[in-house]
Amino acid sequence: MTTTDTFELLQPYRVADETFVIPWALEAPPVGHFPMNSMVIRGAEPVLVDTGAPAVRSQWLEAAWSVVDPLDVRWIFLTHDDRDHAGNLLAALAECPNATLLTTWFSIGRMAEEWETPVNRCRFMIDGDTVDIGDRTLVAKRPPLYDNPTTRSLFDSKTRVLWAVDTFATNVPTPLPDVAGLSDEEFRDGQYFGGRLVSPWVALLDDRKFRAVVDDFQGLGAEVVAGCHTPVLHGSRVAAAFDLLRQLPGVPAWTEFTQADLDRWMEMAETSVPPEQPRPSAT
Repeated sequence: MTTTDTFELLQPYRVADETFVIPWALEAPPVGHFPMNSMVIRGAEPVLVDTGAPAVRSQWLEAAWSVVDPLDVRWIFLTHDDRDHAGNLLAALAECPNATLLTTWFSIGRMAEEWETPVNRCRFMIDGDTVDIGDRTLVAKRPPLYDNPTTRSLFDSKTRVLWAVDTFATNVPTPLPDVAGLSDEEFRDGQYFGGRLVSPWVALLDDRKFRAVVDDFQGLGAEVVAGCHTPVLHGSRVAAAFDLLRQLPGVPAWTEFTQADLDRWMEMAETSVPPEQPRPSAT
């Protein structure tokens, strides 16, 4: 297990007492990288918070079990059913026979197109619900931004850690554990870009109503914010992120990349690849 001083992808690092982020990232040219994280809360009744992406299934499982014995896991909190969050759900359920899946009715239905979720191992946990996991209470909360209607964030009332899911998504120049590694400009631009990318509908919102939702979300009192698509937020960057979030409805919509962009990138790639060297003649 690593710390932020020796940060490596798919190596869990501690963000609070008994709380660890499992980091992964996708290269996203031309904007850098996007984090693809999940989380483990160890505690009295250990919890997996999302289950990582199937592209790195074996590495993700190994990382998770380096933090907690799968036989000790009592809960799997699935924020929503997108593949980067639910991609290793069945594998995690198989290796954690004592775990209950915290999910929603709609998530089960949406996943049914690919697999059958064991309903007898489920507990529905919707917006506002809480669950006692022995030494702390977890609160489910719909976040201000999301790209899936089943989304719920998770707040740990003991450590004050908020798993914000896709809210506060940001691109980063290179994978890093904490937003402290970003300049103020990179942080601002990343919050604006990620927010509009994940939730393009934010431009349609009533500013006053949206601010009330953000105020309510901030009212949980998070001191540490982690999420699937952001490095961890600490200290003053937590408040700054909420302030930037409130401004999103007034930020012009992001202009998507077009076929012309793709053509230009392909042309650049072709000119940057060295010509193929002739193969040696067979003897």
